[in-house]
Amino acid sequence: MKCDKETVCGGCPQRGKTLEEYQEYKKAWFLKIMEGLNTSCEIGNPIFIADGSRRRASMAFKYSSKKIILGFNQKSSSVIEDISYCPMLTQRLNNVIPDIKDLLKEICSIPYLHKKGKKNISANISEGDVWLCEAENGIDVVLEYDAPLELEHRMVIFEKISPVKDIIRLSHRRKNSDAPEPIIEKAKPYIKIGDYFVYIPAGTFLQPSAEGEKVLRDLVKKHLVSTKGKIFDLFCGVGTFSYSLSSMPNCKIVASDSSKELLSGFQETINRNQITNIEVLCRNLFKYPFDETELRGASAVVIDPPRAGAQAQVKLISAMDEKERPQRIIMISCNPHSFVSDANILIAGGYILKTINMVDQFVYSNHNELVALFTNS
Repeated sequence: MKCDKETVCGGCPQRGKTLEEYQEYKKAWFLKIMEGLNTSCEIGNPIFIADGSRRRASMAFKYSSKKIILGFNQKSSSVIEDISYCPMLTQRLNNVIPDIKDLLKEICSIPYLHKKGKKNISANISEGDVWLCEAENGIDVVLEYDAPLELEHRMVIFEKISPVKDIIRLSHRRKNSDAPEPIIEKAKPYIKIGDYFVYIPAGTFLQPSAEGEKVLRDLVKKHLVSTKGKIFDLFCGVGTFSYSLSSMPNCKIVASDSSKELLSGFQETINRNQITNIEVLCRNLFKYPFDETELRGASAVVIDPPRAGAQAQVKLISAMDEKERPQRIIMISCNPHSFVSDANILIAGGYILKTINMVDQFVYSNHNELVALFTNS
């Protein structure tokens, strides 16, 4: 789909290509990176997710001269390109952009007090970010800017958001590392993973599209379809893979991530649905990866790390005794470069890279996702 912003907006820099040109470019780009692998393997047919499927977005805003600009940065720039509609996003997200702009204009026009030395100084919010996420039952919004929400701001949020049917929760945080504070919550946002309704905290990281998430989940389960015993799901997030794997007979899932809030919601869903074969562990896997005593005897490990990869974890796995280590490793990666580095560690340790599938759910971007299967023999 064409976009009148495609020559300036940095959100999807490859949109100017025809669909055929774009897909050929993406395949060639992916295969070029895979040349860095210290082995050969089967590379499956690429899977392309449809345009207009992005269910989450991070947008920036600026307020100046009583005007709001909301959008994505221009290519190679910190300048915000104002948008009212983005073909990359789902229709439901696009529907609420005007409402978000209207709300931001009102909030930013109301001054707040902050201390400067011993004085209270009046100021206006001038910039920040907006995080949008489409759940099954509506849109979850997080406003992020470094200023307090005073009573008048809260009243404006209630007045502006209450009538907007599609927005079911709006929260605020002052910086990205803060836990968002829900300001208005009409319903708890949830997504559906398999047969389970999974409630998500504000600001939760999800796969970019529901369609892409299902493709990843199906590939992982396909690679582990006959697996029995203990399966580790590392960097598990909301449980994208754990729920699906827990339905396999004679399996126990050990799911781990670093966010206490995220895992608390995960545990609540497990308890509510009486899923008895998932154990949830809170752990910083960069600092404290699972060691050989914990992984010994595991049948498989699923690893879905952030863009930095999982170097510490794969080093420990590859160093394990061949007879005691997991027979299968499934790696999901949103960064093919860090994947190649992690994969070469496993290959050097004796694992065999059997197959890789490219999943293009970052439509018209320079990013890609993949799922890879490693076996111990």
